[in-house]
Formats: sequence, C-alpha cells, structure tokens
Amino acid sequence: MRAPDLLPPDEWCLFLDVDGTLLELADTPFDTVADDALRTLLRRLSERLGGALALVSGRSIGYLDALFAPLRLPIAGLHGVERRAASGALSGSAVDASRLDAARATLAALVAAHPGTLLEDKGRTVAVHFRLAPHTASVIRHAVARVAATLGPAYHTQEGDMMLEIKPTGFSKGDAIDAFLREPPFAGRKPVFVGDDLTDLDGFKVVESRGGASIAVGPRVTGRYHLADPRAVRAWLARAGSAAG
Repeated sequence: MRAPDLLPPDEWCLFLDVDGTLLELADTPFDTVADDALRTLLRRLSERLGGALALVSGRSIGYLDALFAPLRLPIAGLHGVERRAASGALSGSAVDASRLDAARATLAALVAAHPGTLLEDKGRTVAVHFRLAPHTASVIRHAVARVAATLGPAYHTQEGDMMLEIKPTGFSKGDAIDAFLREPPFAGRKPVFVGDDLTDLDGFKVVESRGGASIAVGPRVTGRYHLADPRAVRAWLARAGSAAG
C-alpha cells in the first residue's frame, strides 16, 4: 500500500526516526553521515508543513543537531528521554547521567573483552553494539541484562538492531510523540511516524490511535504502510513534499 501524500499540508504532521529510516545503518554508530541533499529535503518539507516535522530518535539531541547542522528541528532524543519542542523548550534534564557511571565502567570492560563490540555512551543512556561481532549476541544480551538489573526499576534494557541499550524507564518514542501532539504546530494535525525498529512500535501505536499513519521501513517491524529502505523513505519524502507544496 502506497504511503500517504501529506496533502493538504496544514492537516498533517510528521515524525521521523533517523538511523535505519532516513539513513542507512552504518557498521558502527560513529560512522553515520547526513548529506546536504537530505538536510535540504527536511528543511523544505518542514517549511511546507508549517514546522510540524520532528525527529524522534535513539540518538541524543546534541548528536542530531551536529549531524544535521545547520538545520535545527524539534527533536525527541534518547528514545524520548530528552525532547526539544518547536518552541525550543527542553525537557529531560532531570535524568542524572552520573547514575550510569558504574554501568559504563562494567560495559567498557565487557566490550574490551569482546573484540568487535562497541560501547556508545549517550550520557543519560548507554548502548552496546555487536553488529561487527554477531557471534557475541547471546553473551552481550545476558551481560547487559545483568548490568541493567543492578540499577533497579528506574532503568531497563531496550533492544534494537544488533544493539542493546540501558535507558531510564518511563520514557518512549510514543510518549514523546504524544507530547508533541499537545503543542503547536503539531496539535490538531494527523500524525505520521516513520520508523524501522522495535523502539518505534510505541510511536506507531500513538499515531494510529490519533487517526494518523505508521510507516514501517525494512523487515523488522510492521506498520500500516511499508517502505523498503531509507532510499525509499527519501523518495517518499520528496514526493510528499512536492504534493504538499
């Protein structure tokens, strides 16, 4: 089923995951690059939607700002742990990154003992990637679960594509989208969320409950609509942006 055109533009708002959705997954989380064509596409589409376009990602706000600079969009980072509204107001600072210090040390020793695995420290969350060492998946899963358990109920493990992340409980991409939908310029519009991974399913539920549309990318998750890969997402965005203009 063809993904919807965002027409008329004052009726729709758009939420976009980044890795695996706008950008192909890289071998490591540190190799991601956004090109000028994508920045231009997002800027034009945001303008046509009256600013009702937000990134909803597992990356931090600081990382995404650097990745898409000089473009500055509303963002939910770290799977909803932190959020910047269209007004520029920030939320999420109450989560103390130092609570993960012991976990960081343990996970750093873990990846040092398993060549090919990588530690991604995002401040308020921390992730272990094993894309370059898939044979370690079982060991990494058990080890990360044990570390998360030492942190008590305030933290849990979030699984992604060849990675596991320890993050605060009580936050999700769905919660972040719900918060955006209570604020201008998103309020009162039909939401569309495009994502590719398990972390996006909460967001799919929220937009569908609001009469909007979920668009799954690739094979890992299912939504109301489907696009094959980030290249197809960008083609759809270009088509939707043209229809909105």
